[in-house]
Amino acid sequence: MFEYLITGLLNVLTDPMNIVMLLAAIFIGYIGGAIPGVSGTMLVVIMIPVTYTLEPEAAFILLTGIYAITSFSGAISAILLRTPGTPEAVVTTFDGYPMAQQGNAGRALGIAILCSVVGGVIGTLCLITITPALAKIALSFSSPEYFALAVMGLTVVASLSGKELAKGLIGVLFGLMIAVIGMDPLTGTLRFTFGTTALTSGINLIPVIIGLFALSEFLKKSRDSHVVQEAISNVQTKIFELEIFKKIYSTMARSSIIGVFIGILPGVGATTASMLSYSETVRWSKEKEKATYGKGNPKGIAASEASNNAAAMGTLVPLLSLGIPGGATAAVLLGAFILHGMQPGPMLFKTEPELMYTIFAALLLANIAMLIVSKPFIKIFQRVVNIPYYVLGPLIVVFCVIGTYTVRNNYTDILIMVLFGILGYTLEKYRFPLATIILGVVLGPLTESEFRRSVEMANGDFSVFFTRPISLTLLIISALMLFYPMINDYFKKRKLKNTDIAV
Repeated sequence: MFEYLITGLLNVLTDPMNIVMLLAAIFIGYIGGAIPGVSGTMLVVIMIPVTYTLEPEAAFILLTGIYAITSFSGAISAILLRTPGTPEAVVTTFDGYPMAQQGNAGRALGIAILCSVVGGVIGTLCLITITPALAKIALSFSSPEYFALAVMGLTVVASLSGKELAKGLIGVLFGLMIAVIGMDPLTGTLRFTFGTTALTSGINLIPVIIGLFALSEFLKKSRDSHVVQEAISNVQTKIFELEIFKKIYSTMARSSIIGVFIGILPGVGATTASMLSYSETVRWSKEKEKATYGKGNPKGIAASEASNNAAAMGTLVPLLSLGIPGGATAAVLLGAFILHGMQPGPMLFKTEPELMYTIFAALLLANIAMLIVSKPFIKIFQRVVNIPYYVLGPLIVVFCVIGTYTVRNNYTDILIMVLFGILGYTLEKYRFPLATIILGVVLGPLTESEFRRSVEMANGDFSVFFTRPISLTLLIISALMLFYPMINDYFKKRKLKNTDIAV
């Protein structure tokens, strides 16, 4: 593992294109994450078509680097504007903005930078050590186990849907329906093409992703008011202060560990990790200190930023080791791997070990680079933050159209992107979880092909999924993940009813 990691570092630092992609990821991640209205997921979606002509190493250095940097950069606008640039930074506003109002904006940003770097590095080191071990275990899998694993990936819908499980299931089924359009992967028979040659090769993943995430977000944001607050000016960022470090180091360490473990759980995500870490920090504090949270307590910023950056790296563990996306951005990255002709999971460590460790090395370098790049970027950010959305929005649409067309040089893909953009915008008005559709589209082909191979392997005997210990265990876990929210709600209502009767 250590040898591969050294090789990965050399691949990043000696190849000019890889260096350019890493620098581009840092710049794009900072700009996109810090400007309200542009999320990390949208940036990754927009950049996928750009990577189509790149070598896999350069492509995934760019995509995963953007993902890592946006996990932090949303904190900049959260502290200076009280407007989180990314959902992960919501909790940072609780204490970051009050600190900035008190004249300590530079100190608040310094805490956010330091804790983000520590959380990101700890998360990346856990990613490097845990992922290959999980992949090694998964190498013993056969078709029934891969089918069960794909089903387990689909049950992430329970977490992505919140309390709207029915909507999530509809989204997954709709995604699965889209996945079967085109040529049958095993027999070559055309399915659901309606005589249209444009659908012979199926509906491409890129226009679906760009339409649902980027274009629908543009349609939504174009209707909102975008009056940007004036940023707090003349900020002198102080990254390391010994007095502050003594106060936050235990919070930083605890929150990083919480973040990693929450991130590994499929479908939970960095926002939940930051919320949980914040609540745990408050709980561990002394009674007198508890009243200071929400009023500019440095530990509040440390808890949020250490955990969300660690969780962002933890989210990649199930994606890279098992092929299960841990959230919306991970599902998009899974689509990027498939676009480049690779299926994330245990076999990828066997066939492309250098690529995997190059990604790990790039993530490590991207997290460390925050210490160097953050200060000058914050100065730039204070100047560019006032770009109006009526300028930024159309640029996003142009990138969406160009990116969609260049993948296959097909005008039908642009039409599909527009249709899915309108669909995504409409569904979001009804709080429909769009990530569940992507889950179905991305995992549909794997689920179908492994299911059919398993049944053929067992000569038509469907009990093959329940007689093999690993596949049975994975299916039981999938059932628990899917039905746990309903069971939990049932017991909560029952407890509440019993409490009312007692009263």
